[in-house]
Amino acid sequence: MLPAGRIGSDGESYPAALASHDDVVKDFSLFWETLRSFHRFMGTPLMVPVIGGKELNLHVLYIEVTKRGGFDKVVRLKKWREVSESFGFSTTTTSASYALRKRYMKFLYHYEIVYFLTSESSTHSDSVRMKLDSEILHGVLYHPQHNNVVIPNMDLTTSRKRRNRRKSRDPTRPKTNRSGYNFFFAEKHAELKSKYPDREREFTKMIGDSWNNLSPEDKSVYQKQGLEDKERYQREMAEYKERAKHLNVEHYLRLME
Repeated sequence: MLPAGRIGSDGESYPAALASHDDVVKDFSLFWETLRSFHRFMGTPLMVPVIGGKELNLHVLYIEVTKRGGFDKVVRLKKWREVSESFGFSTTTTSASYALRKRYMKFLYHYEIVYFLTSESSTHSDSVRMKLDSEILHGVLYHPQHNNVVIPNMDLTTSRKRRNRRKSRDPTRPKTNRSGYNFFFAEKHAELKSKYPDREREFTKMIGDSWNNLSPEDKSVYQKQGLEDKERYQREMAEYKERAKHLNVEHYLRLME
């Protein structure tokens, strides 16, 4: 059973996880679905950031950071350079480590709390010792984590801005478009998973190298998919805004009756 929602230190709730950490790591589409849902709940913007002229794959970034223990551990152990090497950035891209850390903090840190840290710490245990007659018994006592854990708020934005943005939350809002690299990554990840099920930690670099070695003609196939999906998103967003405009007018007219 997935855990219930969490409460931040400012009294605002985090949403309940819609899937397990393992599932969102394995499924690109599920990751984006849950990430979009999370940001809608929080009232925070979600976009595909660009570093060094290339769209950043947030799914890959989430995988690379959480498999090293999560954001705080990567910071403490100074692993951001190691994370950045997984993306194969151009040597002309300066401060890639800092850029990744900044984007992770903005788009993935709070998501990590719900989807990774919660699964990691859903239980904790204590070693116990009991004397029964003349025999000493040793064991482990497990304590389930309480559903309403207070989690420090790292403040992606101010509480007031979050409340204002929450007004625009709508489950019918169009899904964010995917880039050409996103389509390529999903396709290659599925292929590698079937061929090398025990080498998943290497997939990110393998896929990045494959992308960089694609000919312009082959790469254009995926870029076309990304462009078509961007056009789909823009079209659906225009329709969504038009519907919202009509709904607002109807609501106003009802108030005037």
